[in-house]
Amino acid sequence: MDQVLRVQQVVADLTASTLAVIPNAYGRLTYLASLRDLSTGNYEHAGLAAVYSAEAAQEALEYCHGEIFLKILETPLSEQEQDLRECLEGMPGDVCSTIGHWRQMEPYRILPPESAPDYLRELFFSNLRALLDILDSERSTTHSAD
Repeated sequence: MDQVLRVQQVVADLTASTLAVIPNAYGRLTYLASLRDLSTGNYEHAGLAAVYSAEAAQEALEYCHGEIFLKILETPLSEQEQDLRECLEGMPGDVCSTIGHWRQMEPYRILPPESAPDYLRELFFSNLRALLDILDSERSTTHSAD
């Protein structure tokens, strides 16, 4: 029971101090995925590691990653489109280039948590490809009208 309380404390800390300042769900998902070592699957967060046990931090990061992933999947596509647009606009560089890179290289394939079932991963990827196509066509229309 003690470990459960520690994990809840870490989740509350992470949510209030870090995730709350990221303005959109795709941004939070991207951030959490970036904390995961692709070789080991372990999450690394220096701030949490300095305050909490490695096990509690790991569990909390896994939990938050999974929750945000599911929240995105439960969100209507029209809202996901706006959220993704805001996320991509907040990234460095030109938005059109970022959209083109995401469509070609599919870096979003690292965004789902490892624990996500394959069918939810595929739904996420399918939705994201459709959203990127929409954003790309909007950008193309806007630039051709200029």
